[in-house]
Amino acid sequence: MEFAVIKTGVKQYIVRKGDVVTIEKLEHTDNKVVFDQVLLVADEKKALIGQPIVKGATVSATIVAEGKGEKKLVFRYKAKTRSKKKKGHRQLFTKVKIDAISAK
Repeated sequence: MEFAVIKTGVKQYIVRKGDVVTIEKLEHTDNKVVFDQVLLVADEKKALIGQPIVKGATVSATIVAEGKGEKKLVFRYKAKTRSKKKKGHRQLFTKVKIDAISAK
C-alpha cells in the first residue's frame, strides 16, 4: 500500500490512491489538480523523505465537489456590561479524489 504526505496551503494530508480528501479551497481551472509539494512517499519496502519536499514526486487528483463546511460560532461576552457579539463562519472546501502517486 503506497501512501504520500502532501502539503497544500498550510496543512498536511496523508493520502492513498482512491482516497477522497476534504482540503481547503483550491483555485483551479479544470477538474484535474496536481500536487507537487510532496513531503513523503512510502510503501512497504522503502520511503522517500523530502528535505523539505521530494524532488520529482507528484500526486494527481480529480476534483469531486466544492462547498462550505459547517458553521462555527464565535461568541464574545463581557460580564457586567451587557455587551455581547455573536458571529458565524463557514470555511470553503474542495473535495478531491486521489488518482495517482508518482515518485521518480
